[in-house]
Amino acid sequence: MQLSHRIRDITLGGSDGWDVFYKARALKAAGAEIVELTIGEHDRKTDPAILRAMHQSAVKGNTGYAVVPGSAALRAAIARRVTKRTGAKTGPDNIIVTTGGQAALFAAHVAVLDPGDTALFLDPFYATYPGTLRAAGANAVPVETRPENNFEPTSHELDSVAGTARSLLINTPNNPTGVVYGPRTVATICQTVRDHDLWLISDEVYDTQIWDGTHHSPRSQPGMAERTLVVGSFSKSHAMTGSRIGWIVAPEGVIERLIDLSTTTTYGVPGFIQDAALFALDQGNALENTVAADFKRRRRLAIEALSGADAVRLVPSGGAMFLMLDIRATGLSGEAFALALLEHENIAVMPGESFGRAAAGHVRVAMTVADAEFASALHRLAAFAHRILK
Repeated sequence: MQLSHRIRDITLGGSDGWDVFYKARALKAAGAEIVELTIGEHDRKTDPAILRAMHQSAVKGNTGYAVVPGSAALRAAIARRVTKRTGAKTGPDNIIVTTGGQAALFAAHVAVLDPGDTALFLDPFYATYPGTLRAAGANAVPVETRPENNFEPTSHELDSVAGTARSLLINTPNNPTGVVYGPRTVATICQTVRDHDLWLISDEVYDTQIWDGTHHSPRSQPGMAERTLVVGSFSKSHAMTGSRIGWIVAPEGVIERLIDLSTTTTYGVPGFIQDAALFALDQGNALENTVAADFKRRRRLAIEALSGADAVRLVPSGGAMFLMLDIRATGLSGEAFALALLEHENIAVMPGESFGRAAAGHVRVAMTVADAEFASALHRLAAFAHRILK
């Protein structure tokens, strides 16, 4: 007996490019002092007030089956937030609550793709993207961007592969690069999507983490609301990663079908978690700004620490909790550099190659340790790169 091709082909076998991360965790488990700048897990935990709201809801009995698309109050609150932040008119019927952003990504692609359809995604990419598309039954095709263009897609790169595709997945602010797509790039993406009659899945989970510029949601552009599904999450904006709660914004007809999918898969999100999420939104921008402030501050520290470095270049970062560092001057691949850095400096970063071909010769740094430790690690990283350069 064999398992299905779909589940066997999610990773396509072989290394997933995360060997440095696994090695760092093994060293740490063995007692080594490792500075982990690898995954996007906040060092700030979920606010105690949110946890109290969650506890109180559970104690009051909100522990049974929840309404599958999400509570009316939470869907309305998310709709108000989306309308206010993007300018695109959004109602509760445009929202479904999901078990985190990852489940939202999968559901969104199941909604718009038939098995075998071609689904495009931009390279560099968040690590789960290719597997998510393959799990949805799609032919996952990367669109390689260039570091010379700060990893923003051009019309040529998009149009060259869009003719045979049915969907395009984008992510701004971007993981792994930290790049925020400006109005020109968003307009280019929207034009390609309209010209080739594509569905657009826009992953906007970092929309509260903007350091330079402004977040531009493509759904707010002309002719885009009817062909765009937006993925959102409380994980990054409210440091609620373990609560597993997110949402999809989409046309009403798409939401109706996504409710069918949720009914046959997750059967909704626990009510006490939804109540905690509603409480979190009711706190307004203050709580979101507090969560984001750590990364905004550390980005400034990174700019200072890497100023004048001759072997490391910081890719211009406008948002999110990550930085992409160009280390091609050392002559090493991102993976070789990351392994050497771990061995000699006990600093763990992610090789750019973990996120696709486009980021070869780069490393990704997560801004997820205390300020002093973070600044020290970057100074040491730059000095290590300089020694290689010499």
